[in-house]
Amino acid sequence: MRGATWFTALTDGQAPEQRHSAAIWAADAPLGDEQARFIAVVADPANRFPRARHGEVGIEQARALALEVHAIIGQAKRPIVAIVDVRSQAYGREEEVLGLHRACASAVAAYAEARRAGHPVIALIVGRAMSGAFLAHGYQANRILALDDPEVLVHAMSKEAAARVTRRTVKELETLGEEVLPMSYSIRAYEKLGLLHALLGGVNADAPSNADVVRVKDELVRAVHDARMSPADLSSRLASPQARRTRAASLEVRRLMALQWNG
Repeated sequence: MRGATWFTALTDGQAPEQRHSAAIWAADAPLGDEQARFIAVVADPANRFPRARHGEVGIEQARALALEVHAIIGQAKRPIVAIVDVRSQAYGREEEVLGLHRACASAVAAYAEARRAGHPVIALIVGRAMSGAFLAHGYQANRILALDDPEVLVHAMSKEAAARVTRRTVKELETLGEEVLPMSYSIRAYEKLGLLHALLGGVNADAPSNADVVRVKDELVRAVHDARMSPADLSSRLASPQARRTRAASLEVRRLMALQWNG
């Protein structure tokens, strides 16, 4: 998985800490002139939950994410870098009964709390960012960066699952995505929605060179600086030129709702 590859690259080869789950790697490593906490979700073939063995975020993974983030809240306001390569939440009857939704919500809340407490939270999408797994790991970031690569995908569900639900073929879905941006799986379409802070082209996503790693680190440093100079909320995603152009209707709905709420 790319998450493990980029974790190793960005932490200068440090052995990951796996305090709460074998699938959650964490380490403190230099980023610019300060120490940052790097966190990644990786595959765990031996996980006791069969649905959480290939990079999904299940109950154990979500709880471990929340614990890793909470561990540094209240310390120096250093950055948190979420390295994102997650297939989905761990769909399964046992996981749902045991409270997968609450576990993932705890990870979401932890990242949001860290962001509001002054920790610049930066998400770096290096592979898939799918469904509830992305919500739990990365989507609450002050800034989202992504590699410009065909295998970098962001969506609510896999193409195959979406095809079954909509009773279309995968090819039909891909064609529809070319016309309707929110239906597209392309990271370039996602950028047009105004949700990305930066799309990084010319980077080898599977086997980054030293130059690739230096460039990505520089982009992370710039994103941290930008986050510190801005409000700790997620308003930047609505203020970008891309968002104003492609999400005009959504912005108008938000304006009218705010008028009613505050009226």
